[in-house]
Amino acid sequence: MLLIACPYCGPRDQVEYSYGGDANVRRPADPSASTDAEWSAYLNERGNPAGEHDELWQHAMGCRRWIAVRRNTLTHEVVSARTLKPVAST
Repeated sequence: MLLIACPYCGPRDQVEYSYGGDANVRRPADPSASTDAEWSAYLNERGNPAGEHDELWQHAMGCRRWIAVRRNTLTHEVVSARTLKPVAST
């Protein structure tokens, strides 16, 4: 099991969290102008990095906030957990 230190609630077991995916994947900037190939890449293509990797996790059984977790995919060590920066509205 992983022990993830929620910035709001403190260290909690992985079972309290829901995995949200790769924190580095970005939605196409202009969805209406994106090609089918760009959408397919966004939805389906993911890397399988070895080593430290940024991930999104939601503290589903706690404060329900999303946090950014840096985790080593080889050792499963949680290197850091931090709050997400607010997304600026346009």
